[in-house]
Amino acid sequence: MSVRALFFDVGGVLGTNGWDRAARRRAAAEFHLDWEELEERHELLAADFDNGRITLDQYLERIVLYCQRPFSREAFREFMYAQSQPNPGSLAIVAELARSGRYLLATLNNESAELHRYRIERFGLRGLFTVFFTSCYLGVRKPDEKIYRLAMALTQREPEECLFVDDRALNVESAARLGIPAIRFQSAGQLREELERRGVLP
Repeated sequence: MSVRALFFDVGGVLGTNGWDRAARRRAAAEFHLDWEELEERHELLAADFDNGRITLDQYLERIVLYCQRPFSREAFREFMYAQSQPNPGSLAIVAELARSGRYLLATLNNESAELHRYRIERFGLRGLFTVFFTSCYLGVRKPDEKIYRLAMALTQREPEECLFVDDRALNVESAARLGIPAIRFQSAGQLREELERRGVLP
């Protein structure tokens, strides 16, 4: 059965990871925060943040703004947003796939609602993808198999009709366990070669 739907991770594939460990380290240095305390608080809140159970403001109040700070909420929020940079090579491939009109194109990623909306605009994703399957809307995160099952159920696709692209090994392995063909992203050039080999790109 041929591929009919492609699911792309956002952070690490279509652009930088928006708020990963490296970005939080940069924030700790920029705002003179205790790294270990910041990271401990983040880890306790990460699931609620990604799964849409708390807002960005609530998250910031609990990891950073629980005491008086010499910087504003807006300054920290803007720093968070600034960590998101697009990957032009990957986006060019998705644009090529979108122009072909042959596939349903969707994202499948872990992200908070506010960062997700920002990145949709920043990366120009609304013009490329039909639907955005994101943890903040679905209430479940990769690598939980439920998120992959939801994406297939909501698009009415069988595993063998799908192709999943992600930069994290565990997420790729979770898709493969469900019978979903998957590519572990390393670079735009490598992705193009994989898509050509599978007959998805000419």
